[in-house]
Amino acid sequence: MYSTTATAPIRVTSILPKRGLRLTSLRCYSNTACSSGLRSGGFFVQNSNGHHRSQQQTDNKRVFSTTPRTQIKEFFPPPETDHIRDLESSWTHPVFTYKQMRDIKIAHREAKTWSDWVALGTVRMLRWGMDYVTGYKHPAEGEEHKLPRRFIMDERKWLIRFIFLESVAGVPGMVGGMLRHLRSLRKMKRDNGWIETLLEEAYNERMHLLSFMKLAEPGWFMRLMVLGAQGVFFNGFFISYLVSPRTCHRFVGYLEEEAVITYTRAIQEIEDGKLPKWTTMPAPEIAIKYWNMPEGHHTMRDLLLYVRADEAKHREVNHTLGNLNQQTDPNPYVAKYKDDNVPHPSKGADVVRPTGWEREEVI
Repeated sequence: MYSTTATAPIRVTSILPKRGLRLTSLRCYSNTACSSGLRSGGFFVQNSNGHHRSQQQTDNKRVFSTTPRTQIKEFFPPPETDHIRDLESSWTHPVFTYKQMRDIKIAHREAKTWSDWVALGTVRMLRWGMDYVTGYKHPAEGEEHKLPRRFIMDERKWLIRFIFLESVAGVPGMVGGMLRHLRSLRKMKRDNGWIETLLEEAYNERMHLLSFMKLAEPGWFMRLMVLGAQGVFFNGFFISYLVSPRTCHRFVGYLEEEAVITYTRAIQEIEDGKLPKWTTMPAPEIAIKYWNMPEGHHTMRDLLLYVRADEAKHREVNHTLGNLNQQTDPNPYVAKYKDDNVPHPSKGADVVRPTGWEREEVI
């Protein structure tokens, strides 16, 4: 899912001694302080003889981070206590088949009302601003060779983008769920199932972030940017949801359309061999357990397929919720239908409606 702000990239020449290890071809594009301070856990380092070895073997080296050395340990290690072995979530991710994930397509819902146009216009403006700040530009088909070098994405630039986007992606679901929860308490009425789906969406987005965080740890600059972005986005979405929940759900639906585009492009670059470090890199263990990835599908490409499928479901869910009566209609994603022979919304990817379900189809 997309956020509304981004980090400012920088230019790095060499931050390691000339002899020994050095980062492989790292370029950024500003003379400001480190945009992300990412401490890579899965990239590669090249020694003076041209040989490569995993960055994980050099955890005692500060490769690229503004985080003090004493604060860098394992990225959010699990709790160690005398009695607790592991933690278990209340939400179990639905099983996605490989075919279902491969069938996810880029799609767009046409704006029909003034509310839709407000949501779409806001998303387009924020997407333009984020791309401008981060130096991201997607070339037209067949013109990839004309793209200036500063716009060429590598594994590190993609990872910076993913981490920042997912760090604020869980805000809308949490805000919507919180406000509907408080309204249910205040009015002493049922919520009709919306709260659970919205909070589960926020949880799912946070799992995306934790999976990418296992590959790199942000430094102080990126943490400050995330703090500022989250503060602005949370309060802005909070006020907007009070004014027009329908517009907010449509806004999130359009954001998720952009997220599907981003992950589709990243997956295509892996398949085209433009991201060689991710070709065989295994997905983090936290991701393998959360999505219950089958044997033989534990690579970074598989991880992005799962994340894209999640974003596609969020796209469908929010477009569908945006079509409903916000006050009285039940949530179709937790409903039990009278006729099971007719397709209806579900948490899985067996039936996917990219532009959402219309109200007359589900209510």
